[in-house]
Amino acid sequence: MTTIDADARIVEVVVETPKGSHNKLKYDPERAAFRLSHVLPIGMTFPFDFGFLPDTAGGDGDPLDVLVLMDAPCPMGCFVDVRLVGVLEVEQREKTGEVVRNDRLIGVAETSATHASTHELADLPAAILTEIEAFFDQYNRLDGKQFQVLHRRGSRAAAGVAARAAVHTPVGSP
Repeated sequence: MTTIDADARIVEVVVETPKGSHNKLKYDPERAAFRLSHVLPIGMTFPFDFGFLPDTAGGDGDPLDVLVLMDAPCPMGCFVDVRLVGVLEVEQREKTGEVVRNDRLIGVAETSATHASTHELADLPAAILTEIEAFFDQYNRLDGKQFQVLHRRGSRAAAGVAARAAVHTPVGSP
């Protein structure tokens, strides 16, 4: 089990969908395998590697989503040490009308040379953050959901979101 505390800036992320992919992949814990969730329309791809933070549960009940900036895409299933640089605090209106929090953590692969000096969201060009938000907005709209960014916050807030979402399984539990 992953240990996450509010001071943690390095977390271990599992890549579900590599940068540039048209296919949205999702880990299926019952089968211990990745499943094709859906296919993005022509011309739309994931802007960076997209994965999840194991042993967490976000507002939507799924593990926390993490967008990982790195030099080249990683294959699905790859574990990556990621430095959290920020979080997009987000509300989503589901197809059912229910509104849920579905925050997106943003991090940098610890081994990234291109992003070695990125430690906070403020270190990223504003245009990249705007494009990331636009990607998630369109991605959700295509799935019949509404997506609204409430706040952009830095690394300390991202670590806090991860710590609050940590799922602790009692010793001896399956």
